[in-house]
Amino acid sequence: MRLPLPQFNRGDRHPNHFAEVVETTTCEFLAQCLEPEDLSFPPMPPFGSWVCSVDEESGNQVYAVVYHATTMPIDSVHRPVALGLSLQELREEQPQIFAMLKTEFRAAIVGFATGSNIRGFSARLYQYLPPRPPQIHQPVYRCESEAIIKFTEQLDFLRTLLFVNGAPVDSLTAAAIREVYQLRKADREWLIQAGRTLSVLLKDDYDRLRFILSQIHP
Repeated sequence: MRLPLPQFNRGDRHPNHFAEVVETTTCEFLAQCLEPEDLSFPPMPPFGSWVCSVDEESGNQVYAVVYHATTMPIDSVHRPVALGLSLQELREEQPQIFAMLKTEFRAAIVGFATGSNIRGFSARLYQYLPPRPPQIHQPVYRCESEAIIKFTEQLDFLRTLLFVNGAPVDSLTAAAIREVYQLRKADREWLIQAGRTLSVLLKDDYDRLRFILSQIHP
């Protein structure tokens, strides 16, 4: 029997609150997506998307980039099998399936803000690891566009992304830059600066640099 995460009514949650920390380390955290109210799978956050959580003790707003996501059984006993049904047919004929699966994602911490709220407005931004990651059961939010734009005015976070363990780091870096580039409405000056920063970090490895930049488009 499934033991669901404690959840408030949807009307009590911030609209960007979509997941909860279930495992945490100095460099990253694992979060489980909250269950939707209808019979559907929790929306999986896109690869390279920006999320944030809170270290409640210090009040620091922790920024992270999603690098791995998965939907899996809630236990090792009940494995899914192919049924050949559409989602609508699953809802009608096998509704219990939605209660047997969970969606989780890992996010690499790239920096933090002090004295901020979930909209990302704060006095100071830092693009290095915070003293503490978010604690277990802290909410995870999709970052507001304004917060991402403000955070990425500096580009030191690119170094962190290029060294995330267990991730396709070139594709991850490209995905994170691509989202920022689109949010900045194809700001070419910002993209040129990002390319220059990558060139220094990659020590003139032009093949990797070209591979990363080739994945970025308006």
